[in-house]
Amino acid sequence: MGILDEKMKKQVKEEFKKLKEPVKLLVFSQEFECNYCKETRELLAELAELSGLISLELYDFAKEKEKVERYQIERIPGVVVLSGEQDFGFRYYGVPSGYEFSTLLNVIIMASKGDSGLNLKVKEELKKVQNQLELKIFVIPTCPHCPKAAISASRFAFENRKLKVSIIEATEFPHLAQKYGVMGTPKVVINEVMGFEGALPEPLFVQHLLHAQEHLLEKPGMPVGRA
Repeated sequence: MGILDEKMKKQVKEEFKKLKEPVKLLVFSQEFECNYCKETRELLAELAELSGLISLELYDFAKEKEKVERYQIERIPGVVVLSGEQDFGFRYYGVPSGYEFSTLLNVIIMASKGDSGLNLKVKEELKKVQNQLELKIFVIPTCPHCPKAAISASRFAFENRKLKVSIIEATEFPHLAQKYGVMGTPKVVINEVMGFEGALPEPLFVQHLLHAQEHLLEKPGMPVGRA
């Protein structure tokens, strides 16, 4: 028995009618010491079967070192979404289940359409981000507000390649949740030095990125919680 029931498959197929160009899903996992790897592989395999425009590649985290380094995979299970062959800096760590299933669907559709979906004003503000910024978005499957933050961050990364986004399932990586002081979700951490909680409107989210950029130039290396 698969992870997706027939009703869900039908709904996903309907969403996938929006796909325009090929999308590639890369799944990094291993057979041992990874509680959620098998479930992630199975879920992504079922998704790939629902559209001829989606292809799936599976990599062993312990053995495929060249691929791990190329895509800078830091933990498993790890999912990369490529727009054709273009890597726009999106990583998902954990099983994209619950509310976060919609995050993955939205990112796949965005990558296929080749359009971030952001309005012109937000796009113009994003152009002001001139330095490399890495965003960690901590989420949990039962959080209804998490997809908004995760999808917004993914759109930003698609629009501005200075940004890299890692969506991290907090309950699967409790040591990271503790390290970054995740008391509620969504929790956004920018370049290890600044963070905020909540799903902000995209214009306000961008202002946080610009503020982080200024802060990093003034006080590089200051840890989270002391910004």
